[in-house]
Order: sequence, then C-alpha cells, then structure tokens
Amino acid sequence: MLSFFLSFPDFNLYSTPLLILVVQGLIFVALLFARYFKKKNISDLFLGLILLIICYEQTCYTVGFMGWYNVFRNTKINYFLIPMGVAIAPLIYFYVKTITTSNFKFRKKDWLHFLLAFCLIIFRLGIYVYDSLQPGFNETQNGVLKLSIEEPIVSPLWVFVSFAQMLLYLAFTFQLFYNYRKRIREYFSNTYKLELNWILSFLIAFTLLFLYSSLQDIVGSLIIELNYKQRWWLNIFMALVVLFVGIKGYFTDTTKLNKLTFSFSPNPESIPQQKNNISEFSAEDLEKVSNYMKTEKPYLNPDLNLSDLSTSLNFSRAELSKIINTGFAKNFNDFINEYRVNTFKEKLESGEHKDFSLLGIAYDCGFNSKATFNRVFKKVTQTSPTEFLNTLKS
Repeated sequence: MLSFFLSFPDFNLYSTPLLILVVQGLIFVALLFARYFKKKNISDLFLGLILLIICYEQTCYTVGFMGWYNVFRNTKINYFLIPMGVAIAPLIYFYVKTITTSNFKFRKKDWLHFLLAFCLIIFRLGIYVYDSLQPGFNETQNGVLKLSIEEPIVSPLWVFVSFAQMLLYLAFTFQLFYNYRKRIREYFSNTYKLELNWILSFLIAFTLLFLYSSLQDIVGSLIIELNYKQRWWLNIFMALVVLFVGIKGYFTDTTKLNKLTFSFSPNPESIPQQKNNISEFSAEDLEKVSNYMKTEKPYLNPDLNLSDLSTSLNFSRAELSKIINTGFAKNFNDFINEYRVNTFKEKLESGEHKDFSLLGIAYDCGFNSKATFNRVFKKVTQTSPTEFLNTLKS
C-alpha cells in the first residue's frame, strides 16, 4: 500500500500544471452550468460543455504524467478517453450563434450536428463490451478490437475527420461572426458594446489551438514520432485556453441581444403607409430623411437605432434601410456617425474645447465610447481629433 502512494499520484513538473489548470477549468464548468440552470442562458450551457469536454480530454495526459499507467498497467481508461473534437466543433459554432442571434432556440434537427460524436461514443462502448467478454481481458490494457480495429484503422481516420470538421466549423463560425458585425452596423448607431470582441478572441484562441494540434499531428505522423513529453506542450496550451475562455466567458456579458430582433420585414400594422415595393424610393424620401436629421438631430441620442429612426420618419425598417444604403450610399452606422463627427467639428470650431474635454464633447454629439469616437473620426476625416484641433489653432 505504501509503495502505491509513493508511485501514484506523482506531482511533478509535467503533471502539476496540468492538474491545477484542469481543476480550475472544471470550476468554471460548474459556475457556467449553475448560471445556466438559474438564468437559462443557453450560451452558458454550450460554453460549459466546451470546457468540460476539453478538461475531460486532458485526463489522459494528466493522470499519465502522474504515474497512472505505471501503477495500473491493465487500466481500461483508454476505452473511455474518447476524442471529442467532433463535438467541440459544432459546440463552438452554436455558442457563437446563441450570442449573435436574438431569441436563439436549439431545434431538434440541430442534434444532427453531433451525429459523429454520438457514433464515436457508441463505437467505443461497443468495442469495450466486446473486448470485456473475451478471455484474458483483465490481464491486459487493451483488448482485441481496440488493438486490431480502433487503434490502427479508426483512430487515424478519426484524426482526418476531426481536422476536416473543425476546419469547416471554424470557417462557418467566423462567417457567422462577421455577418453579425455587418448586421449591427445596419441597425445600431453605436456598436461598441455589441461588437463582442471577446468572441473574436475566443475564435482566435481555438483557431490557434487547432493549428497547433494539426501541426503536431503532421509532424508526429510524417516526420518524427513524438513522445509523451513532447506532446505535453499541446496539452498545457489547451489547459491555458480553457482557463482564458472560462474567465472571459463567465465574466463577459453575452446576453445583450437576447431580446432584440434584426428582422427588416415590414410590419403593416405599425406602419400603414408603406410602399408596395421597398426597393423604390423618391427624391422626396431622401430629402425627408436629410431634413429630419438636420432639424431634429436624432443622432445626439447615443442609443439611436434603425427601428427608432424609422418610427419617427414613418418608414418601415426595410424602407429606411434601403434609403440609407442606396440613396446615401452608407450603412446606418456610418450614416449616423458622420452627422456626429460633423457636429463635433462644429463644436470645436465654435471654441467649446476651451471649456470641455474632447471626449466630453464627443459624448454630447452622441458617441458612447472613446474607442468608437476615435475610430469613426479617423475614418471620416482621415485625421485624429487632436490633429484636427491643432489645424484650427494654427
């Protein structure tokens, strides 16, 4: 018994960091699941499942470096350490979709995205049941099907399938994210709080993880066989990603769009005077919008969105979007922010900067963040606010 405890667990340079990070990852899994059951934010469920699967896959290397395989030479743990990358790929996609899609609902047909993962689980359980019924199974680590079918045939094939699936899902998810960013610029005048920079960091982290894993597989298969310790670096990288994703995912509010809709469908009940064809608009429509912007200055409201402005002008959202995009050749965000920039310039020319800070003036003009103001001002004027002010002084 004493020799057992001296051999396992072995807390060393390789096992200890992995163990600490995996435990911390599991803590965030518990926090995310608890918040899901309390608040029913489905994004917490998907993120929790992503972290749980990655932590689960770390078990093999963590217990391995702790001496598990040396002490329990006939362990059957390999049967249950199932590579679940084919489940992580669709989970990443659905996590981003729950955040970037208002009122998202998981449909029955969405389960098809996890068909490969279910097939792999059934296959692994099937070969375990078969092998466990064979004579001598208790005296060996891996049974006949594990050695003859799973390791030489299924595992290499699964590496290729996982690679192809992850590549496709990451591409779809990046497309989903950038389409979302494009859509919010068509609807909101200030998008800083809705840009979801955390999601971009999340996708970049998993893309780097995917590239590193793929590179390791290529090197290990075609160039030189990598030993247990050489593969440790991928696992520590994965554990660090889990910690980063857990912290940012739990403490970042990703429920901003839960009650919003991006539908541009006309609503005949609320807008009775609609045109039969929203692709057509007149010069009077353009003048109506321009005059309203100049006289009423709705852009001074930092929370202005397409719906609010369309209601004030008695257009449907689809009509107003078409007028702005085609008639003024701008998206809604650029259209509104150009008025804000011009108003800011007028205030500087009138000397308001002598009494107020540049950022304070920007907020009075309808901006709601320093980052957005500086970016938009540079885009419209090709100069910074400070440089523009200096031209007025010279």
